[in-house]
Amino acid sequence: MKAPNSSLNIFRAATTVQLLLLPYTLTASIAIAAPLSASPKAATQKPYVINNIRYYPIPSAHGYNETGIASWYGRNFHGRKTSNGEIYDMHAMTAAHKILPMNTMLMVKNLENGRKITVRVNDRGPFVRGRIIDLSYSAAKKLGLADNGTARVQIVALAKARQAQQNRPGTPPDLVYNDLGSGEFYVQIGAFANKINAIRLQKRFTDAGHTTVIQKHFDTKRILYRVQVYAGKNIENAERAEKALLDRGYAGCFIIAR
Repeated sequence: MKAPNSSLNIFRAATTVQLLLLPYTLTASIAIAAPLSASPKAATQKPYVINNIRYYPIPSAHGYNETGIASWYGRNFHGRKTSNGEIYDMHAMTAAHKILPMNTMLMVKNLENGRKITVRVNDRGPFVRGRIIDLSYSAAKKLGLADNGTARVQIVALAKARQAQQNRPGTPPDLVYNDLGSGEFYVQIGAFANKINAIRLQKRFTDAGHTTVIQKHFDTKRILYRVQVYAGKNIENAERAEKALLDRGYAGCFIIAR
C-alpha cells in the first residue's frame, strides 16, 4: 500500500487536539450516544431472551444503531485467540466489531431476508472499510448470509436490566450498560505485508507529533503490519480524526478500538 500523495502539513503544524477539532459532517449511518449519565435508563422496547436472560435495546439517546455490510469468518480462525483473549469458536454466537465494548450484546437483522439473531462481541474487526461486523460461522448461517459471504444488516446494542428487577413484570426495568461512546480509539491508516513500508508510514505521523503504533497480525497466509494513529478516548473525536484523514487521501482508513 502506498501512502497518499497529499502532504501532512495539517499534522506537522497541529497538535492532536487541533486535528481532532477540525470541522466535519458525519455521513455514515451510525448513531452513537454522547457519554452516558450516571443513572440507568428505562427500557421501552420488546426484550430478547438469550440463555434465559432478558436483553433490551438500549434507548436511542444512549444506544448504538448501525446499518451496513456484514461478513463472517470461520474455519481458518477457529481455535485462535480473539481480541479479548477468548478462543474463537466458529460455532458460537459471537461477532467482531471495530469499536463497541467487548461483551456487548447485539441484535443483528438481515435486511435482505428479515432474519434476526443476537450475538456477543468478543473480537475486533472487520479490518475493512465499508463492513460493520464480522459474524461467526454459526451466526452467519442462522442469519442466512453464510453462502453469499456478505449481506446488508442492521445492528442494535442490547443491555440487561438490573438484577433486582429481573422478576418484576410490568415494571419498565432500568438498564445496565457501558458507555458506548468512550474507549481507546485509533484510526487505522494502512496495512502492509512489508514491515519497512509500515515503519515508514508510522514515522511520517510520529514525526508530526502523533502517537502511532504498528500492530502485527497473523493472517491465514501471511503477516500484516497495521499502522494505527491514536485518536483519543471519545468516539466523536475519533470520527473527526477519521474524516480529516479521509479528506487527505487515506481512503481506506477506519476507526478501531482497543
